[in-house]
Amino acid sequence: APAYTGLPPRSASALEAAAAEGSVLRWRIHFEPDPGQAKLVFLDGREVALIRGKDGWQAEITLSQSSLYRIVVGAASTLAEDRQYRLDAIIDQIPEIKVIAPEKTLTQLDAGQRQWSLDFEVADDYGVADAQLAITLAQGSGEQVTVSEHSKRLRAEAGDDPRHRRYRHHLDLAASGFAEGDDLIVRLLVSDNRQPQANQARSASYILRWPADPGSDDAGIDGIVQKVLPAYFRSQRQIIIDTEALIVERPRLDDERFLARSDTIGVDQKILRLRYGQFLGEEFESGGQRTHAPDEDHGDAPTQQDALSGDHDHETVEQPAAGFGKEADILAEFGHTHDHAEAATLLDPETRKILKAALAEMWQAELHLRQGEPGKALPYENRALDLIKQVQQSTRIYLARVGLELPPVDESRRLSGERSGLRDRRGVLADSVVDRKIISNVYQQLADGNSSDLDALAAWLRAPSTTLPDTLGVLGAVDELQRRPDCGECRRRLLDQLWSLLPVPAAAARSRIAPDASGRRYLELLQQEAVP
Repeated sequence: APAYTGLPPRSASALEAAAAEGSVLRWRIHFEPDPGQAKLVFLDGREVALIRGKDGWQAEITLSQSSLYRIVVGAASTLAEDRQYRLDAIIDQIPEIKVIAPEKTLTQLDAGQRQWSLDFEVADDYGVADAQLAITLAQGSGEQVTVSEHSKRLRAEAGDDPRHRRYRHHLDLAASGFAEGDDLIVRLLVSDNRQPQANQARSASYILRWPADPGSDDAGIDGIVQKVLPAYFRSQRQIIIDTEALIVERPRLDDERFLARSDTIGVDQKILRLRYGQFLGEEFESGGQRTHAPDEDHGDAPTQQDALSGDHDHETVEQPAAGFGKEADILAEFGHTHDHAEAATLLDPETRKILKAALAEMWQAELHLRQGEPGKALPYENRALDLIKQVQQSTRIYLARVGLELPPVDESRRLSGERSGLRDRRGVLADSVVDRKIISNVYQQLADGNSSDLDALAAWLRAPSTTLPDTLGVLGAVDELQRRPDCGECRRRLLDQLWSLLPVPAAAARSRIAPDASGRRYLELLQQEAVP
């Protein structure tokens, strides 16, 4: 086997073998009687001469791909058994990466956190050679985002098996230049010891986010960071401002006026809570009645709650009777058109959890505001605002920048009308079913007992683009039938091989099978019974 695999030499008494790709295979064969010459003939056309030595006939090749071969002795004759032998090349697999920590692809920075702990496990069939941590720091916001990248070589833990290594690393956040509002993205890049070119694997990107100041203005970056929630949901800050102002003005207000102002802010908090509830699939509450007394600020005009409920006042709005069988009328009577499934599935589970916590804080804030206790409601309002900011921050994702590389333009052919060498782009991609049409044709010809183009099938099977579960098995069956066209057993074996490779036909309605004599008689009797 290749030196990088670390596998010891081995020998076997069979003429078939499975070995690592790039292994050196040596034959030592004895013949009775001793022929004048011998060689190995491969199915792809290669021939390797067997050299007579002191210890039998010998040959040597490097196994670069799986193949079939037979032994030919004398001038043109083969061995009496005339069989094929199989050589399977075992491909070196790409390393497998398992991320133990962090557990999520997006992690929020904890208060007082100074390091980011990373833990990876890597497995490879022959051994891991190198592991590097690609670190990307995204700083700024809007159109002023700057990205810096660097890598760090990791060392595996002592005593690990080269085929199973574990890498632990603690990333110093201060040394990385990590600051408020930044994203720190890491990926693990692993290479095995394959020669001459190593296999490489990379993990997914893992992000550590330092949330920006909740008071920072996000205006002007709608084209850069897409918000899951609309901009008018940021009015939670206005509710806090109104509550703080009411607490300051409390000594100058009488009890009735104070309770009305507090109840008004509670209504605003309810409206905001209901709007957020839409994103969790919750139903609106009816708003047919006003819950606070009018004052000089509101007068007799409709409140925000009345405007919000609008046509959703399911208790008071009279609906016309639904027409029988009309889908729209049935939906209007028994359903709610604002209940869209997209609202319940718009957010990921982690964001939904944060939003539910924000709704719980809003419930408590509304409770105390309705009871005329704005001082007790203020802590709940502030916690709700912090949770809302976390939801807004969770909509930002990192995408690696990929440069656009266009082929060079041949200026000498410009405006010349010369079209030689140009390809039709519509024919670049080929349907997989069309690619396997040759299998269908050969199978149909063999099943009908006709002659088939086995040479074309063999050429298609040898093409590098052909990927089948057992290409060598099909090639062997094709070669066997080519050498023995009158062999019925050989034809059956090839049909069995091709059966599993036939393309699955598209689903379509089938015509009804014409009835036989008994079926026609049965239908005639049914018709006679139906005639009055």
